[in-house]
Amino acid sequence: MKWIVGLGNPGGQYERTRHNLGFRVIDRLRRELRASSSGSHVLYRRFEARGDGLGLLMPQTFMNRCGQAVSEIRRREGLEPEELLVIADDLHLPLGKLRLRASGGAGGHNGLKSIIDSLGSSEFARLRVGVGRPDDSGNFPDFVLDEFDEDEEAVVDEMVAAAAEASLAWAREGIAAAMNQFNQ
Repeated sequence: MKWIVGLGNPGGQYERTRHNLGFRVIDRLRRELRASSSGSHVLYRRFEARGDGLGLLMPQTFMNRCGQAVSEIRRREGLEPEELLVIADDLHLPLGKLRLRASGGAGGHNGLKSIIDSLGSSEFARLRVGVGRPDDSGNFPDFVLDEFDEDEEAVVDEMVAAAAEASLAWAREGIAAAMNQFNQ
């Protein structure tokens, strides 16, 4: 069974922020796959798509501690890191761009760093979704915790849809095929 992990922060105040794009992709996948919710552990919500052998995870810890939930799923399900795809926002990509990778470093992302530290491995796939950079290049924390501007939402909706498609391609066809199809 493969798992797609969307990163974000729990709580309504973060729902529409740049940092919660991973959650938005998981929500879209959950609706598309008509996945039912199961599990009630405080660290995560678990969704399974019937028949696809696919788990969808939204860690219910704040970003810098999300590795706890991923590590628990790995232990509970007996997963190898290669069976995980992590979706994270990326300041280094322009708004609307996607980048799939088979493995790699944290790239300054605290959620990815937490997962790498908790798993003891960086050998998991990641899908980075571009949020752009603030005009004031030193104000990253405030920028990722801000909501998108109204004129950005159409681009965000398209990107979330593409990220959901890329995630399913990873699950069904593998990382190489998904990278060939979705890396821009």
